Parts: sequence; structure tokens; C-alpha cells
Amino acid sequence: MRVIDEGTVFVPPESPACDRVASFTSLFVDSRGDVIAGFQLGSAKHGIDASLRLCRRRAGEREFTTLVDRFPTTFAGRPGTLAGAELIEPEPGRWLLATTWFDRSEPERPLFDPVTEGLLRSKQLACESTDWGQTWSQWRELPTPGLTGCALTGPLIPSAGGAIGLTFESFKEFDDPTPARHGAWLLISEDGGRSFPKVQLVARDEANQVYYWDQRLCPTADRRGFVAAFWTHDRKSQRDLPVHLARGRLGAEATSQPINTGIVGQIAAPAELPDGRLALFVVDRNTPPTMTLWMSNDGGQTWPADQRLVIYNHDEQGQLTQTAGQIDFVEYWEDMRKWTFGHPSLRPLPTGELLATWYAGVPGLMGVRWAMVDVSPTR
Repeated sequence: MRVIDEGTVFVPPESPACDRVASFTSLFVDSRGDVIAGFQLGSAKHGIDASLRLCRRRAGEREFTTLVDRFPTTFAGRPGTLAGAELIEPEPGRWLLATTWFDRSEPERPLFDPVTEGLLRSKQLACESTDWGQTWSQWRELPTPGLTGCALTGPLIPSAGGAIGLTFESFKEFDDPTPARHGAWLLISEDGGRSFPKVQLVARDEANQVYYWDQRLCPTADRRGFVAAFWTHDRKSQRDLPVHLARGRLGAEATSQPINTGIVGQIAAPAELPDGRLALFVVDRNTPPTMTLWMSNDGGQTWPADQRLVIYNHDEQGQLTQTAGQIDFVEYWEDMRKWTFGHPSLRPLPTGELLATWYAGVPGLMGVRWAMVDVSPTR
């Protein structure tokens, strides 16, 4: 593996303030071969003015340009912010965009309540474009019946049968005094994304000790199943575990727990290649902080050290308090707000390479970067 090209999706300006901090990246390749990079943009991570921006790179070109500057953040008459811009194309030229909307009716409230350990009230929203992203419909809600504290966690995935899976996780809401319970889920659509009536469990620890955070799913090469990667956190031992991995199918409940890959890191974005190899793009916030691409030749059973490529080394300047040894859960949430790089996205390109994006910068000024990787097998 080798990086054959790299550049920037978005360079933050000094002003206006609402364009200074990009984070929470996404990637989508449309049926024409154009690449769409999405990200949250505001004056801070989960800032009170945070919306979404989409940038496009035409097939055969190198530079990204702005496609959508900002999406509206008011829903049902209430002010809010948006996090995550996940796209899929159910039909040529018809795009579906999903995001998480957080209620900002009480702007003084932070995203995470350190007392109850709950999240701001949220809704999963979707809108559509029928002209390749030029214009968009109004937001509509995608219900998550019986689940609260929900947030979108990664790409929408297609299946060979035409179904679409929307990945999200549940936790608890801000004012909920009951103990938190985490789960990783899918909403399933069988009508091209017009409705998502089915809920599917992907991963949950019945003992509620291990959290399978920030699941990232990719379709298998034959689109008959999916691979899921998890930032895995153990509340009892107060530490992150290595990245965990699971396989499944849309519409089929999980029959086993995710397995330990042995890869140290947090969020990991998977991509299965046509030849069956599995790639993982992993953010590791230990020392030294890196964004690393790992490759498995046996579908994820083993991850040889000589099959990894450090794509980016980061100089973390955020004033962090937590280390890998023992993590205070409340303080860890505060560190998440301070981190200045991460959130890996990974997509195979029609030309055979892998395209990766992530956000990076310094406190108060963060942009989005990309790298193209040649993954041709060594001969």
C-alpha cells in the first residue's frame, strides 16, 4: 500500500467564525464517479451554529469545490444543530442524505450532561435531491421507536436485494435519571429510502459493560452482507479496548458478539475490496497520534503489522486530560470535544484505489484532508 496523492477538501478560514471548525467527515461516490465529502461545520465541534457542508470532486479531477454551503438547522420550528452527512444513491441522480439533529432550544446545554450522562434530545433526519445534489427537499424525521439518545454513526449501506441500512446508536437523553444502556443499530428501508420502518440490532453487550461505539459499516464485495467496525470501550475497566469487528446481513439480527482485532485505536472505517481483502482506516489517539490504514488478507481474522500504512501523523494541541490507562467517563466526553483530528471515512473508487478523509487542525481551526491509496496486491 502507498499514498499516491493527497490534499485538502476544506481549508478553514479565519472568518467567518461559523466556518472555522470542520469535523465528523463522510464520503460518498455517486454513479458517475463523482466524490462527495460531507462534514459538520461551525465555530466549534457541536457548536451552537453547527450545520453541514458538502464538497464535490468531479470524476477525473483532483480538487474539491463546495456543492452545498449549509443545510437548514431548524426542524419543526425548533432551533438545532446537525452532525454527520451520510449519503446514498438509491437511483441514478436521486440522493438520500441522513443526519442527526440535536435540539438547541436551550443553547446553554452542552451535548453531554456530566450528571445524568445523557445526550441532548435528538432526531434522525433525512432529505432528498433528485438533481445530483443541486437542490434538496425539506427535512423529514426517521423514527427510532423505543430508543433514545440516538445519533447517526456512519455510512448508509446498500444490499444486493435493494435494501438500505442506516447506522445509528442509542444511549440515553439529557434529563433521563435512569442508568444508560448503549446499543448499535440499523434502520432498514426496502423502498429506496422513502421509509425506514424496521430496526435491527447490530451489537450490544447484555451486561452493559462494553460499549460498541461509532459503528462504521461497509457492504461486502458481493453486497450480500456487511462488515461493522467498532470503537470499543469497557466501562468497568475504564479503558478503550482494541477495535472490534462483526459481520452480518441487513434484516438478520446479530447472532454473535463482535470480535477483537487487536488493533489499537478508536473509530475505524472498513472497506471490503473486490478480491476479498478487508481494509480498516483507524484513528489512534494514543502516542503518537496517527491515522493508519490496516489491511487483512483473510477477511479480518488477522491484521499483520507489515500490512499497515500510517497515512497521517498528528500534533495534538488540545488540552486533554485522559490517557489510555484509566479513563474517567465524564472527562473523556470533554476530551472528545477537544480532540483536533480524527473521524476516518473510507471509500473504494471505481478506478481501484481507496480514498480516505479525516478532519485535522488546531484548537479553533480545523479542516478536512484526503489521501488516495494504491492497494494493488504485492506481486
